[in-house]
Amino acid sequence: MRRAILAGVAALGMVAGVYLFSGGDQQGVMVDVLVPPLDAEEQQGAELYARNCASCHGDNGAGREAVGPPLVHIIYEPSHHPDGAFYAAVQLGVRAHHWEYGDMPRQSHVTEPEITQIIAYIRALQRANGIH
Repeated sequence: MRRAILAGVAALGMVAGVYLFSGGDQQGVMVDVLVPPLDAEEQQGAELYARNCASCHGDNGAGREAVGPPLVHIIYEPSHHPDGAFYAAVQLGVRAHHWEYGDMPRQSHVTEPEITQIIAYIRALQRANGIH
């Protein structure tokens, strides 16, 4: 049933093209994010992101005021923050350096294969929003 629902959502996205996803609680959202149709890996990354990252970085990487920065932001473009920076941030934590939210603690419960899928999702969002 869940797969059928996901397939329907994906098909709707393909027919409609790129659409704006408003997500859940929009309080404190820092950027508007266009969400493209997602392939299977990106969809899995979206689910993992929602479980592990959204509480700080907001729905679809839009950020949360006073909580965590948006990942759909030019600061996180691949030439400035390559995929390795995301792996390091999740596995080791990262000292605050672009934003004033404090340090990001390591997320040791997120596995390397899960990080790969989350990165695929973030990069898809970035591309859909003009960040290459």
